[in-house]
Parts: sequence; structure tokens; C-alpha cells
Amino acid sequence: MNQSSSANEKKISSPDSSEVFDASPSKTYHEQAYIDQTLRLREILKTLPAFTKDYFRAVEPTTSARTRISYAYDIRVFFHFLMEVNPHYKNYTIDQFTVQDLERLDPVDIEEYQEYLKVYKNEEDRQITNTEKGLSRKMSALRSFYGYYFKRQIISKNPTLLVDMPKLHEKAIIRLDTDEIAMLLDYVEHGGENLTGQRLAYYEKTKNRDLAILTLLLGTGIRVSECVGLDVQDVDFKNNGIKVTRKGGNEMVVYFGEEVEHALKTYLYTTRKSTVPLSGHENALFLSTQRKRMGVQAVENMVKKYAREVTPNKKITPHKLRSTYGTALYKETGDIYLVADVLGHKDVNTTKKHYAAIDENRRRRAAGAVKLREV
Repeated sequence: MNQSSSANEKKISSPDSSEVFDASPSKTYHEQAYIDQTLRLREILKTLPAFTKDYFRAVEPTTSARTRISYAYDIRVFFHFLMEVNPHYKNYTIDQFTVQDLERLDPVDIEEYQEYLKVYKNEEDRQITNTEKGLSRKMSALRSFYGYYFKRQIISKNPTLLVDMPKLHEKAIIRLDTDEIAMLLDYVEHGGENLTGQRLAYYEKTKNRDLAILTLLLGTGIRVSECVGLDVQDVDFKNNGIKVTRKGGNEMVVYFGEEVEHALKTYLYTTRKSTVPLSGHENALFLSTQRKRMGVQAVENMVKKYAREVTPNKKITPHKLRSTYGTALYKETGDIYLVADVLGHKDVNTTKKHYAAIDENRRRRAAGAVKLREV
């Protein structure tokens, strides 16, 4: 589908080549997201001590804008903790902190912060709780923050190194079984049979789009952020591949099979073709009912809506669909390196942990291996 009619206009042919889609030139989803995130980070940095800008400037080459935003929020929580809990900083304002304040703290202060993170109130007086994963992320952010100044000998001690990181307990991986995948897709295809009025109209308007998204996620394992970032011209039916932008900005072609091809073509040449996007969203593959590029939250809500009807006992998210694909691919191929490559994992050990270490069929056999009483 990557056919160009000129340097300024891209045309995407339909199967019989008698019709075309026009995709006007504009910033890509990822280019615009980077601009938005950069501006957002600058605003957050205005609410932090002035010296922190040096740290964020230094980590820019090795982190994504999204990661730096998360770190900025997490580090702001740390300074608010000091003003709220530590008697020495009770009368401080955020702009009064200097880099020397970091080395005035002891390991016990960091331990108190770790305890504080479990339940606290944010600036809007909302109660915030952190799970093991949330605690670990915030402590990692603080360690990275301290490490920058310690490594450059701006501070003489680093109390975060003397505090143990929160222990992360492994959780069972939730995924769809083979029959549940079929049930989910069937439900999207035929879910309107019992609907009437506005609900039926909405279903008919979104059915092909939703089926295309779910089939794509289940058939390629791409991330939801990669899915919403797709442009029409990223789809290549000649080779049955989609060009996705992975974490870190690397581009990669992910290939798909006939089921994904059929779902995408059905959407493209019906719903997508008949929708006129709003200005700035002309290239977006998946459009909302407001004719804008769909966002991550919208796809997450859509997946949850359908999954609740089919698997009410499983909390299914787009990431769980990714896990479903990874598990199925590993079972079919037994090639953990292929799974890691297709999913875009930088470290194959991450893939091994999630997909190769668990053999549920083997576990099921163990259930009947031990007899408690002779029959």
C-alpha cells in the first residue's frame, strides 16, 4: 500500500485499483507525540528545583520523552514528601531545594520515603496507592536521579544505594485461551444482533474498526501505542506487513497473516473509506467516531468492553492480547528468539521469563500425577 502519486500527496489503492485514499502530508503520530511530550516535560520541570534540569538534560540521549516525564513526576513526589514529612524541610518551598540537600539525607530518610509511597495524597488531595511495581519504578527513578549527581561528584554520598529495592513478586500471566480468542472475535462480529436504537447504530459504525484492531493485536502482538500510531501508508498488503515504531524510536516491519489482512481490508474499504478525518488526522489508520486518531485509552476501553462480555473472570487489556499472541507464537514455533524479535523485546531474557518458563500443560499433568487415595 506504499504508493506515491507526488512528493506532497500519498494515494493508497483499493484492491481493484479503481479507487484511492488521499493521505495529506502532516506530522506523523510519533513526531507529534514527541513534540507534545517535550513541551509537557518542560512544564513539569518548572515545578521542580532548578538544579534538576541538569539531570534531565543528561539522560535525554538514553531515555524516551515518556520515561523522562514519568521520572519528573516521581521526583516531584520525592520533594513533596520531604516538605510534608521531614521536619528540616517543613517550611521549604520547591524552589529552595539545592543539590546539597540530596546529600544531607540518610538511608533512613529514603526508607521513610519508600514507606510513604505506599499510600499518600497528591497535590490535588487525591489518595494515591502504589503496588510493588509502582514502588519499584519510583525508587528506580530516585536512584537514577541520585546516581547522576553522585557519579559526577557533585554530591559526596548516595543514600539510595544503601536501601534495598522493593521485592517484586511474580504474578500469573493472564491470557486468552484459543477458544476465548474465537469467542471474542465472534462477539465483535455478531454482537449487534440483540441491540436496538442508538446502541445498534454505534455498533454498526464501529464494528469493522474494532474487529480490525482486535484481530491486528491478536495476530501480531504489537503494543497498543504502536497500534494507534499506525498511519494508512504503514500498511503494505503486497508483503502483508505493517511498519511500526518501537520503544526507543526504532522502526520495524511486522508481518501478518490472512485473517489480519481480511480484517484490515474490510475496515479500510468500508468504515475508513467513508470517514473524512479532521484536519491533522488524515493519515491515521484507526479513527475515533469524532474522526480523530484513536488514542491508547480509547483502544484500552474498547478491548475491556468486549472482553467483559466474553471472559468476565479475566481482566483483559491490550497488553494481555500481546501476551496471548506471544504465548501462541512460542507454542507453535518453540523459537524464543523469534518471539523476542517479533515482540520487539530488547532482552531475550524478558521473553523467556514470560513465555518459555511457563508450560501450563505440563502443570496440568502434575495435577493428576499424585494420588491421595487408592480407588
